[in-house]
Amino acid sequence: MLTRRHFIATGAATITGMAAAPAIAQRTYTMPQEHMPVIIRVSNDWAPGEVHVDPNTYHLYLMQEKGKAIRYVVGVAKDNLYEPGEFTVGRKVEWPTWKPTPSMIERNPSYASFEDGMPGGPTNPLGARALYLYNENGYDTALRIHGTPEPWTVMQSISNGCVRLINSHVAHLYERVPTGSRVVLHPKLPSA
Repeated sequence: MLTRRHFIATGAATITGMAAAPAIAQRTYTMPQEHMPVIIRVSNDWAPGEVHVDPNTYHLYLMQEKGKAIRYVVGVAKDNLYEPGEFTVGRKVEWPTWKPTPSMIERNPSYASFEDGMPGGPTNPLGARALYLYNENGYDTALRIHGTPEPWTVMQSISNGCVRLINSHVAHLYERVPTGSRVVLHPKLPSA
């Protein structure tokens, strides 16, 4: 059972972290109650064990038995960088290394100093855990569901393509999603 006490005990209620690369300043963050994961009932035919991301509401759903899901708040890709589709969790990594893609470096030249990779740790943009999304041919897409050292960035379209969760939440998800799980990144609706 997910409770506020569980996440407080794991350090989710107050998180102190460094800003993502390039790391500049510390910031203390108190998570709003509405950002806590909750178990909800869902009315769809999604199978237990699947992960579904709704970029329009900034929610990730980990499907459970009997029409229930654990709902997490997420941040998603900005602008046209969001890539909807069906994927498989091809790999899982604790404290992953972050290596910006060439297109990320092109959009933000300050990332060039990390082109050989940034070791995992509390200031790493991928946070505490990462689920690597592979396509139907078994290739790494460079898309990730990962943590963030900037928990205040969830509920926004802000990333370079990935889905981000608060670090304690991605650790919770990581333990429940095995390699080979189906992930669906649902389409963004046109802005009104």
